[in-house]
Amino acid sequence: MNAAVRAPLMPLDEALSALLSQIRPLSGDETVATFDADGRILAQDVVSALQVPAFDNSSMDGYAVRTADLQQVGVELTVTQRIAAGQQGLALQAGQVARIFTGAPVPAGADAIVMQEQVEPVSADDPAKVRFLTRPEPGQWIRRSGEDIRTGDTVLKRGQCLGPAELGLVASLGLAQVRVMPRPKVALFSTGDELVMPGEVAPADMPPGSIYNSNRFFLRALLHRLGCEVSDLGIVPDRRDATVAALKTAADHHDLILTSGGVSVGEEDHVKPAVQSLGALALWQIAMKPGKPFAYGHVRRETAPGQAHFVGLPGNPVSSFMTFLLLVKPLVLALQGSAQSWPSALKLPAHFDWPKADKRREFLRVRRNAQGGLDLFPNQSSGVLTSVVWGDGVVDNPAGQTIAKGDEVHFLPFSEWLS
Repeated sequence: MNAAVRAPLMPLDEALSALLSQIRPLSGDETVATFDADGRILAQDVVSALQVPAFDNSSMDGYAVRTADLQQVGVELTVTQRIAAGQQGLALQAGQVARIFTGAPVPAGADAIVMQEQVEPVSADDPAKVRFLTRPEPGQWIRRSGEDIRTGDTVLKRGQCLGPAELGLVASLGLAQVRVMPRPKVALFSTGDELVMPGEVAPADMPPGSIYNSNRFFLRALLHRLGCEVSDLGIVPDRRDATVAALKTAADHHDLILTSGGVSVGEEDHVKPAVQSLGALALWQIAMKPGKPFAYGHVRRETAPGQAHFVGLPGNPVSSFMTFLLLVKPLVLALQGSAQSWPSALKLPAHFDWPKADKRREFLRVRRNAQGGLDLFPNQSSGVLTSVVWGDGVVDNPAGQTIAKGDEVHFLPFSEWLS
């Protein structure tokens, strides 16, 4: 295509919106043990059938008291019972106190807990007689029934990802099982005769022009982190027939086909015509750096109804890594009914200069330093994978924007993206 009539670059936000408009959550759900639900997406709201805490209980080791009996410091009272967690005490009468431990039910009649550090025995001969070194306030150190969760509260929403804290919350409601969205089935393959798998050829014996297939490893790991069932179809030769065969096999048994490389318009880039012969494909030139070339489409199934989504990522490893985080992760989550997207940006000072503005939105690999600022990796090439290992995030730099040392920039941490 002549440069004079070439379509303008698509803004990244517009590309994400267009991509997500094509996605519908996968149908159905499944019930899994709460123990096995880490990383899964909820298929229905979690509504509490009980109060949490279920009863008023002590948040301290100490003494359950009636504040009416302790109107001044130094009052001496008799301990009439001992209440441990899991035990039910007797009602307190005037002038009585109960030794109580963290989590134990507060006995009827008591309206405060005095921590044990503020109480002392009157004498060694009478351990049941204690002196209070404070005047307690009503309600102190008591966790009230329902102060965390009340019966009927929706504590987790459909589409929420279950992590360790969420699983603990589900368990606190007595739920041994939860309903979750199905795992997306993803077929992953790479294209390129230049690719070699690690272990197949020693570095010293690599043929001229060959490279190890790194993209396959980080893409597979990223998909697993999103709860996907991944079928690794390996490296597909740079032939039209081989590409068509791989796509047919993948479409029949998967929800998404993900490839890296081969989505340009060169003579050896067969993905575009192969996908078009089996469905439809749109090649997007996205106004982002790294990661301009991106392909989205679908492939019709031959042995099952419907079609599989297709995404073609650029071959350069940093471009592939960043386009996955920015575009593929939201797509995969949308298939599971979740609307989670990019991490929230932190405003931090740049401790570097970036004097040359680019016409595209840039994602600069950086690392936080001990002074609270951001250092820049010296080589921002899309083929330098060490930059995303060295860095702990990227600066989201608008198109046409230079950066001077000390400027406040928007930092997107990898830790949130990869969690």
